[in-house]
Amino acid sequence: MESESTESARPTEPARPTEPAVTTCYRHPKVESHVRCTRCDRYICPDCMREAAVGHQCVECVKEGARSIRQARTAFGGRISTVPVVTYLLIALNVLAYVGEVVRPAIVDRFEMLGAALTGPDGGHYVWQAQYSYDFHPEGVVDGEWYRMLTGAFLHLPPTEGTFGILHIVMNMVSLWNLGRVVEAQLGRIRFVTLYLLSALGGSVLVLVIAPYTPTLGASGAIFGLGAAYYVMARRLGADMSAVNRFMAGLLLWLLVSAGLTSWQGHLGGLLAGGVVTLAYAYAPRDRRALVQAAACAALLALLVITAVGRVSELTSGAA
Repeated sequence: MESESTESARPTEPARPTEPAVTTCYRHPKVESHVRCTRCDRYICPDCMREAAVGHQCVECVKEGARSIRQARTAFGGRISTVPVVTYLLIALNVLAYVGEVVRPAIVDRFEMLGAALTGPDGGHYVWQAQYSYDFHPEGVVDGEWYRMLTGAFLHLPPTEGTFGILHIVMNMVSLWNLGRVVEAQLGRIRFVTLYLLSALGGSVLVLVIAPYTPTLGASGAIFGLGAAYYVMARRLGADMSAVNRFMAGLLLWLLVSAGLTSWQGHLGGLLAGGVVTLAYAYAPRDRRALVQAAACAALLALLVITAVGRVSELTSGAA
């Protein structure tokens, strides 16, 4: 009879409780975290948590989600913005330029809009002639100073000169403040600044065509362009036109009344350019709106440049 061998039973040690692994934030490895992002499942610390519809998300997932959401647009394709940054910036630039004029008056002669003139040996300014003696020098756009067509729109009459003096910049900046905030809110920043600059350029081109020998300055051309934009946008949006029509009638009346005191050519050029640009903004087909709007602005810019170059060619050749 075989005997069964039994091993002596060894005492077993009690199982030690396993310590939980320490989890840390994926962006801040030294910070302990026990919350996961509901989107990517990574651990996040309180500094990296962002409230979500369910739970919390990390910073990167929130940014990625924002990119995938379609941004709201205005009826003209611009991004919705509650702060008229461009309007503020334009006013600031005009005011800074005005301060520069007061400190250094020579800025006006150097940067105002001037199509064609002559500088004499005595430093004086003389009426343009295509044929001039060697001791005279051309100045203005005919001498390649094309920048004047935009810089003149940021200058205004010095405090003690002209009919209006300091009221020139005050009236223009008040108008820019009132119109700019409305137009920029509807167009968005990029479209608004494009409208403003093309309107200013349109005013300078008409001055160059009709009154090339007369120095002009002021933001009025660009502001008249904003006025035209305000009218076109109101019609496109189906607004109550009674107040808008009164505004437009007042704008046109000022264009006529001020013709003997200001550059009506700059006002009219800005009005026409602003109207053309805003018509393109307002009535471009929705499915290819951005492309049509950009093409219309580029076409207007090309037309203005060609017109200006042709007029300068006429002046230098003595045709006008």
